[in-house]
Amino acid sequence: MPPRTRKQKAALAAQSDGDESTSSNGAAQKLSPRKTKLAPEKEEEKENVYWFIPNLIGYARIILAFTSLYYMPLHPRTCSLLYSVSCLLDALDGYAARHYNQSTTFGGVLDMVTDRCTTACLLVYLSSAWPRWAIVFQGLICLDLASHWIHMYTTLTVGGAGQSHKNVEASRSRILYWYYNSKTVLFICCALNELFFIGLYLLSFSSPTLSPSLLQPTQCPCAQTGTEALAPVPTSIFASPWSAGAMEMARANKLDSFFPWVITLTSFPVWLTKQIINVVQLKNACNQLVELDLANRRAMRNGKKN
Repeated sequence: MPPRTRKQKAALAAQSDGDESTSSNGAAQKLSPRKTKLAPEKEEEKENVYWFIPNLIGYARIILAFTSLYYMPLHPRTCSLLYSVSCLLDALDGYAARHYNQSTTFGGVLDMVTDRCTTACLLVYLSSAWPRWAIVFQGLICLDLASHWIHMYTTLTVGGAGQSHKNVEASRSRILYWYYNSKTVLFICCALNELFFIGLYLLSFSSPTLSPSLLQPTQCPCAQTGTEALAPVPTSIFASPWSAGAMEMARANKLDSFFPWVITLTSFPVWLTKQIINVVQLKNACNQLVELDLANRRAMRNGKKN
């Protein structure tokens, strides 16, 4: 074979080896983006929403609320302190979510569920402490739960999973827009709403007029024979120390009524405003669901015609 032909073959062989190495390098370059794409996914997997700072504050609120329920029957000062701190942390978790950029759907739902459950538990207790007004407290529980649940369901149905229940358009409801878009208004309404219920709770420990008959001595059977009646012994009046009558007698005159009355009367106007907002929120959410139903039925009829 001539030398020139050998050189040409050697050049062709070197060129083919270069092509193979280039193709192999190209394949490696194509695989490298996949590796770079997997890296952020691994980093995202390490992020645990359950341990976000706002959610940790939410867990602390739940613990404080349940502890306040333990002290609620007979320890008004301790209960009121724990319950108030739990309510005040409601504002702190929202601030932490914005500050640390940890706003999540789970955190928003946890916050709302905690609010509804703590308020409902306090109202259940007020129903037993003020039995004459039990129907009112039961109605307030229904209004609070129905208003916020339907509002949250409507928000997720119409706006999608990423939509916040606080995003209310002014065209839909000016009252709700003013309520949810002003942090000051939202805090004042929620805080004084709970303060009104706390005032009623404290009044149950300071008012001796809940059931006056409980404070009057009962007569023993010997009274029928004309002998002198004896003062009642608490254990003989109530078979169980945890009965409604025994608990009511234990609460009577335990606190001075001045400050509970000040708290209750001062917060009453804002509490009433909050109930009006709940009614508006319930009506607005129902209207949105009805509009969605009408739109879906209209689309179904048009689909059948086509």
